[in-house]
This record gives sequence, structure tokens and C-alpha cells, in this order.
Amino acid sequence: MLQIDRLPAEVKRPAYDRSQLKTRMVHIGFGAFHRAHQALCSDKLAEQGSDWGYCEVNLNSGALIEALREQQLLYTLTEMADDSLHTRVIGVITQALHGKSDGIEAVINAMSQPEVAIISMTVTEKGYCHQPASGNLNPDHPDIVHDLQNPHSPRSLPGLILAAIRRRRDQGLPAFSVMSCDNMPENGHVTRNVVVQLAQHQDPALADYIQQHITFPSTMVDRIVPAMTDAAFAALSERLGSDDPVAVEAEPFFQWVIEDNFVNGRPAWEKAGAELVSDVLPYEEMKLRMLNGSHSFLAYLGFLAGYEYISDCVADPHFRAAARSLMIDEQAPTLRTQGVDLNAYADSLIARYENRAIKHRTYQIATDGSQKLQQRMLDSLRWHLQRGSRCDLLLLGVAGWMRYVGGVDEQGQPIEIRDPLKATLAETVAGSEEGEARVRALLGLRDIFGEDLAQNADLVARLTTYYQQLTTQGARATVQQCMSQA
Repeated sequence: MLQIDRLPAEVKRPAYDRSQLKTRMVHIGFGAFHRAHQALCSDKLAEQGSDWGYCEVNLNSGALIEALREQQLLYTLTEMADDSLHTRVIGVITQALHGKSDGIEAVINAMSQPEVAIISMTVTEKGYCHQPASGNLNPDHPDIVHDLQNPHSPRSLPGLILAAIRRRRDQGLPAFSVMSCDNMPENGHVTRNVVVQLAQHQDPALADYIQQHITFPSTMVDRIVPAMTDAAFAALSERLGSDDPVAVEAEPFFQWVIEDNFVNGRPAWEKAGAELVSDVLPYEEMKLRMLNGSHSFLAYLGFLAGYEYISDCVADPHFRAAARSLMIDEQAPTLRTQGVDLNAYADSLIARYENRAIKHRTYQIATDGSQKLQQRMLDSLRWHLQRGSRCDLLLLGVAGWMRYVGGVDEQGQPIEIRDPLKATLAETVAGSEEGEARVRALLGLRDIFGEDLAQNADLVARLTTYYQQLTTQGARATVQQCMSQA
């Protein structure tokens, strides 16, 4: 357990009166990214006199919430570069709840506190119970099926938000804004879709209320936050002189772009490094396609090649060149961003990937690929297919995912696939033979690929070529050959 009085002098402590904080935001998904990103930004604002505090909610993992409570709602964040590290204690949390042990009613009550003005979330793409290909609510999702029958005891994120909106409306409380901080294009639009569409099934009048009173600002978030390992926890404990099971580590880089569309006030995030804009989409697309797209490319192909960390991938000159070419030659042309030097942006991303102090595992990035492919690769792929332009690295990235979800690595060892469509993927793989049949079977998953890509004969042929190269030659040789032909 974290012991503040035993921390080294160089560790930064909260320099503000925590008793003056008010619970004005409820955040759902107390994961590593939120602890290293949005909470940090609000902590910096508290140093400037802000009273905007967080109620943190986890719907599934209770251990983290319990550990946070045991250390007086404090935890440490360490920013790590190759040649330096800086640790600070984050103190901006005012409440912490676990949906299962505390009960979902306690969470709805917390969201219904009169001073709460913002509900935010980092639950990953799969938490929205949506169809990635369309951005609409998935009515067949088990949690949505449950929530349609039990609107007052929801299990899903959309159901929980809807229950809180209903209660606030019925109690005459001010409306709040709902802000997604997950890596999805137009994440505010997706959040609005799933909440409003669920409301239309449950209570059309409530759907109308939402359309008139609730805003769903979009955001773009960027910071590399690797999962903590046993070795990382041990090294941190040695430095701090006490354990911190809630600790998180991150790269020095930080970016947060927020659509300035809030109905009941907001923190002055711009005073802590955030950018408030009228349209987030160009920034989202730039980050999702150039950073996240190249990350996924390196994750699938790097994992298959035996590289454990992203820094290992970019130490390979062929992988490094491929990642940069993917960004500049295939992703950048699809963007609507103006006034940004995309070559410099790509170079900055490669430099961030080189940071060996950040142990960002390829396996971690490769999780939940069925929810990520659409925005990271497929949107760009469709752009190129419509124009007949070069997209070989995008095709190779998709083929890498197809090879990865086959569940066996290049050494013949099993890969533990972590994905909300795990069962569907396993069934699809088991029911198809290697080669073109496997490619066609996976392309036939409409929730991921829609209906158009499987009908494109040229796409199928090119994907099959890369897929077969990966199965016969391996990822390293395939990436090298692809770059030699570029």
C-alpha cells in the first residue's frame, strides 16, 4: 500500500487542499490510460485552484477500486524516458465505486449527484456495445438484451448512462455532458448513437429529452501507457519505498483535443495542456490512422516476428521503414487535417516508439482487433480502393491480423486471443482452410468488414497473397520483401 510519508523527496505530492474538491465528474473505466491522462490533467488544474474532482467507477474489476480506497484515493504516475523518470502523486479523486461489489444502484446515485456535470469514460471500443462497421447499437449484444428487459439495473455502458439520465430528468436535476475518451473516430457520435438508440427502444420520450438536453463532445487522446508488469511494480516499489498497486507509467508525451460542447460547465483543461476545438474529427483521424494504425501494424506483424515490445519492432530497420511508409504514403493522404506537418508528426511517432523505457508489448496492442480494424486500417483501405491508389502496407496489416487471429504463432505455439468476438473468430478459423478460404471466411464477418470488401475480387486476391506469404515465409521476410518492392 502506498505510504505518502515514506516517499522520496523528489516525488511530487498534491500541493492543494483535497478537501476543497467536489465530485463534479464521474469517470467510468478506471484503467491505466485514464490514470495517466485525464486524471493527470485535472490534477494539474487542482494545483491552480480548480475544484473539479472525480468519482471513479469500474464496472468489472473491483480489486483496483479497493486498492485505491485503501490508500486514501491516491496513486502514483511515473513519466518515463530513456534517460529520466519523474513520479507524482495524483490526488484529484474524491470517490471510488465498483459496480458489482457496491451495486449498480450506488453508481447511478453517484452519477445523479447534483454537482456532477460530466460523465466520461475509457472502456475501450468493445464497451460501447456497438457495431464497429456502422457505429450503431448492437441490439443482439447480451448486455443490451439484458438492459432492454431490465432498464433500472443495467449491465452495459449505454444502459448505465441512460439510467442516470432518466433519474436526473425525473428528479429535475441539471443535465450533464457525456464525454468518450476512447480511441474511436467521432467517439462522441458513437456514444450518442448507442445511448439514444437504446433509449428509443426503452422510452422514446427519454430519447427526445436526450436529443434536446445532453451533449456528447468528441475527444482525441494520445499517450502511450503500457500495462504494468510484475517487474515494473517491483522496480517502482524499490524506488518509492512502498508498494502502489494502482501505480501507472507513461511516456512524457501528452495530447488531448476536446470538442468544446458542454451543457453544464467544464474544467479549464486548456490551462493544463489540452486543446479545446470546434471539430475534433481531423485530429482523431490523424491519430487513429497514423499512430494507432501503425501501432496495430507493428503489433500484429511484430508479435508474429517474435518482437515483444514496440521498441524492438522499430529497432528492425525494415519494420521501422514500413511503419513510417504506412503513415506517410498510405495514411496521410486520406486525412483532412490542415496546418499540420505530417512528415514531422510521423517522425515524432517513430521517436516515441523508440523509447525503451516504455515497455509497450505488442501483445497488449493486438487485443480487441475486431473493434479496432475499422478506424485504424479499413477506412483508409476503402479510401485507396475507391481511387486505385497504393495500399500494400494496409493490406499487409490486415493480413497480419488475419494471421494473428489464427491462434498459432510462427513457432507453432498457441496465441491467446483476447477479443470480444473471440468465439466467432475461433469458429471462423476452425471452419476454413489456410489460404484464400481463410481470408474469405474472415472477410465475411460483417460486424468487422461490412459487406463491400468481401465482394472486391482484387482485394481478396491481394490479401490472400500477403496472407500466404506470412504463413510460408514469416512476418520478418514478408515485411522486408514488401518494402523492397515499394
